[in-house]
Amino acid sequence: MKEWNIEKSLALQEKAAKIIPGMTQLLSKRPDMFSRGVWPAYFKKAKGSRVIDLDDNEYIDCSIGGIGATVLGYADDDVNAKVKQVIDEGSASTLNPPEEVALAEKLIELHPWAEMARFARSGGEAMSIAVRIARTYTGKDTVLFCGYHGWTDWYLAANLAREGALDQLWIAGLSPNGLPKGLAGTALPFLFNNIKSFEEAVNEAGDDIAAIVLEPQRNYTVNQDFMDIIHQTAKKNDIPLVVDEITAAFRICSGGAHLVLGWQPDIAVFAKSLGNGYPISAIIGKGKVMSAAQDAFITSTNWTERIGPAAALAMIEKFIRCDASRHMIEIAERVKNGWEELAAEHGLRMHVGGIVPLLHFSFENDNNVNKAFFVQEMLKRGFLASNAFYAMYAHSHEDIDKYLAACDEVFGMLAGLIAENKVAENLIGKPASTGFARIN
Repeated sequence: MKEWNIEKSLALQEKAAKIIPGMTQLLSKRPDMFSRGVWPAYFKKAKGSRVIDLDDNEYIDCSIGGIGATVLGYADDDVNAKVKQVIDEGSASTLNPPEEVALAEKLIELHPWAEMARFARSGGEAMSIAVRIARTYTGKDTVLFCGYHGWTDWYLAANLAREGALDQLWIAGLSPNGLPKGLAGTALPFLFNNIKSFEEAVNEAGDDIAAIVLEPQRNYTVNQDFMDIIHQTAKKNDIPLVVDEITAAFRICSGGAHLVLGWQPDIAVFAKSLGNGYPISAIIGKGKVMSAAQDAFITSTNWTERIGPAAALAMIEKFIRCDASRHMIEIAERVKNGWEELAAEHGLRMHVGGIVPLLHFSFENDNNVNKAFFVQEMLKRGFLASNAFYAMYAHSHEDIDKYLAACDEVFGMLAGLIAENKVAENLIGKPASTGFARIN
């Protein structure tokens, strides 16, 4: 192993902690989510599957791939070429970019059930737009939802009525501080694949259901009986079914994962992979529902810039041309099988889950300590790695060969330290954090 240090990265983290509340703009990118004192946190350059940190360490990124945004890989040449073109021609104007019309047409072509589209620049705001449209269409307030759907008021309102209501859906401890108390009861969660939980939420909401919101899949494959009940409820009561494709889209097919599952929602929301790292999100839907947007005030200057739609069009074209989903699934299957085989070989008690190509694993005991050790030792071997793997088209089979060889080494070390109860004393940084908490 080459010499490895992150002095510049750690110095910038200390500075950031003093002048940026929470240190970073995204909870999932905070260094304590991996191992504070070890995770480099900042990058100088990212290209393909490689990332270079501030101290000039180069890594193969086999972790969360820009939180799932860079589905083709970092700084993709084809996407960048289109973006550079529209920057040179002008990214903003008094007039509107024609690319937004082309993108609307392309998304409707890929999703024949949809008839109209609106655009924003981030996933959280796009979900808020979708909920605003659904509430306008129905004239009702209460949203029934399953899964994680962002940071905005409509979603966090679930924790106003019942403390910890969101704990089982994504991450524990999300605070509703700063939300108007009057929003209590306007968002009711239900559990994925749990018909009883869904029916209880329906009964609690009564005739005030504005929308039913859920992800098509993340950690588990959907149960058909569960979805049949949801579809029946939505259709019978003319309730918009909103599918959050922010994480799942452009992974297992060219478009939303709901296409493979055979769903026909009323609204679908896209972000992350849509722009391959450039800010763009989309809300597509059936005309009768989407038309309600004209009766609500939904508008923002930066939704009219040109880079986002141009990047999305280039991403979609290359994704389809290269059959990116096939390659990503192959890569992810290799990682999944590799984790399971290596864990068994080294006697590690760990659970592998998630859908291909969005995988994760967890250790049965002392997960946060063991995860931090895995992170630190993989960094030393030239990998950004955590207990998750988001496949990118840029990942090569050679990348995965090297990654699994490093996993073999580190899993062996970890198994030995677990047997001796010495993992914690061999950490350079701190155990990984879970849940939402202040960072000091």
